[in-house]
Amino acid sequence: MNRFSRRRLGIVAGGTAAALGVGTTDAAASGGRKAPRPTEVRFNLPPGGTNPSIANGVAVGSMVAVYTSSGLGPAAANPSAPAGSPEQYVDLSLFPGGKLPAGVTVTEAQAWNTLTRIVDNLTTVGLRPRDVITMKCYLKRPAGASDADYAGWNRAYRQFFANVDLGTGAPIPVPTGTGAAAPAKILNPARPARATLEVAGLAVPGWLIEVEVQATYH
Repeated sequence: MNRFSRRRLGIVAGGTAAALGVGTTDAAASGGRKAPRPTEVRFNLPPGGTNPSIANGVAVGSMVAVYTSSGLGPAAANPSAPAGSPEQYVDLSLFPGGKLPAGVTVTEAQAWNTLTRIVDNLTTVGLRPRDVITMKCYLKRPAGASDADYAGWNRAYRQFFANVDLGTGAPIPVPTGTGAAAPAKILNPARPARATLEVAGLAVPGWLIEVEVQATYH
């Protein structure tokens, strides 16, 4: 049983709850209204499937230590691009052969860079991506676009989160850009509670994305 399962991952919907991999949670006896045990982290997942991208919410027991990251954006990794341009924050070393795969948007590439920094941030305090319980993502609209690039962000997100089937434990292939689905960069069953917002601007010129997370020691 993996670490995520030991947290008694629960699906809570319509007044019922069922745990994945560990039997019925205590919430089932109380219509999902009983508070989590002091050391429990309980996820409220959407009903009807084993591959949701995010949780509806998460309850954290009173004795669970929580780590909150600062907002992180992509590192400047492309010195050949103009300073302050979105392309300056594309890290080609993250992709096979040091080339941007077909169909990968600048927002998507910046998200790979940003989520890699999130993983590094968690590692410095002894945590892993599967420990993440909440996430906030801020997206800036690319120049000339009619909307923020939610599709590119969601593709990158699945490379690092929500890419293990919660029913079978099998890896879920995910696409990069317009390419065929392939094994994810980091296998991770975690479905954090997540919010994604479009903003008018971010603190660093050229950033199209900034992400902050909370993770638990459990």
